Amino acid sequence: MADARRTTGKTTESVADTMKAAADKAKQGFADHVTEPARRAGERMKDAGAKAAENSSAIGVKLLDQAEANMKEAFAAMRAAAEAKDLSQVMKIQGDFLRDQGSRSMTQAREVGELILQFGRDAVAPINRKD
Repeated sequence: MADARRTTGKTTESVADTMKAAADKAKQGFADHVTEPARRAGERMKDAGAKAAENSSAIGVKLLDQAEANMKEAFAAMRAAAEAKDLSQVMKIQGDFLRDQGSRSMTQAREVGELILQFGRDAVAPINRKD
């Protein structure tokens, strides 16, 4: 009977050790496959958000620079029109200004569009990063 108790005691310890090892393995598996990937994904999202905020500021500055350039051109055209000798000169100045402004607007829109595309790629890069 004493031998049976010793065997049962060892078996109980063995089962407890096996269960503890299985629980440790499950805990590590959860950390490896759920917790750690979720943490990395959160860090990537944070990086992407910071990059987006930085890029939106750059777009705002670009738009202000473009508006400033447009205003300078508009005032230059108004000065030239004010100094014109006759109506035909005013019409020419106005036509030149409108043609140039149309060209400037297309260039500026293209520049901002390219910035937005690049910033979009930059913002998504941390999310797509495999680590």
